[in-house]
Amino acid sequence: MRILRLDGADARESAWLPSAALDPEWIRQHARDADLLHIHFGTESFEPARIAACIDAAHEVGWPVVFTVHDLEHPQLLDQASYRAQLDVLVPGADAVITLTDGAAAEIRRRWRRPSVVSPHPSVLSADASTPRVLSSEHFRVGMHLKDLRPNVDGVGMVEALVSAVESVATAGVDVLAEVRMHRTVRDPASRDAVREITGRTDRVLLIEHERLDDQELVDVLSRMDACVLPYSHGTHSGWLELCWDLAVPVIAPRVGFYSAQHPDGSARSFDVEAGGESLAAAIHAVARGQDATRAGSVERARQISARGAIRAVDDATTASDHEALYRRLIAERRT
Repeated sequence: MRILRLDGADARESAWLPSAALDPEWIRQHARDADLLHIHFGTESFEPARIAACIDAAHEVGWPVVFTVHDLEHPQLLDQASYRAQLDVLVPGADAVITLTDGAAAEIRRRWRRPSVVSPHPSVLSADASTPRVLSSEHFRVGMHLKDLRPNVDGVGMVEALVSAVESVATAGVDVLAEVRMHRTVRDPASRDAVREITGRTDRVLLIEHERLDDQELVDVLSRMDACVLPYSHGTHSGWLELCWDLAVPVIAPRVGFYSAQHPDGSARSFDVEAGGESLAAAIHAVARGQDATRAGSVERARQISARGAIRAVDDATTASDHEALYRRLIAERRT
């Protein structure tokens, strides 16, 4: 069984292809190279007509098409109109639809009257990554990563809320320090300049500008945090949240999309974006109050990382088996 997976990245092996290969003629020319096409993401630059033509070409050569709906709102776009038009082609046109949470599946059912296979996000922590030994701290350390200020990162609004929240939590008696990280090269220089000004208002928020972190550097940075705040204005699911879960770092996520539903075990706490600093302060305070035993550097944190790794091993194997069964069923149906 040969599967072509479209994920928007460079081709890493023969079974993976870059989004540039999503072309009807390419599909026809490579009809014998695969049995099924699985689209994840990387389609946002294409017109809906091209996507429809690719689905038609796949069906023409006998490939079933699977589409995983990672995003109902695209994190790389502000105006969602074009992406919604793509979803109006991809979701009805695919032979099977997969998504990551029950909430997203319900939304897909409501919008397109299509059932979805709910398949949780796999582990993000690389098998060769090592979790560092972390010294415990008297400070409750909160991280916020703005990266390169992509469209769904509200750098200004979220940092404003964080500064307000940290000051409020400190007044309530929690010795809290926040670390805001941002790439040196960003997409929105005006927002970068505003972030610099806002973080300069308090000694409790440190701004660190750096180059893009590699995988191990990111693990090292996150492992030092007692909580991580997601700075997203819109979106659906988060791979960053999954990495935090692997590392047993509590997440505080805006109440948009289905972030907190990715792990309904209490490890992700929500805050109301509209309420700004007040709601974020309440979430940070709640995490700080309930986390004495599991803070960065604690024995309990290490135990949780190990336990979650064992859970991931089982869940990821189950997901792989479920995907294989789905692929085989769709291929058999196409051939009958």
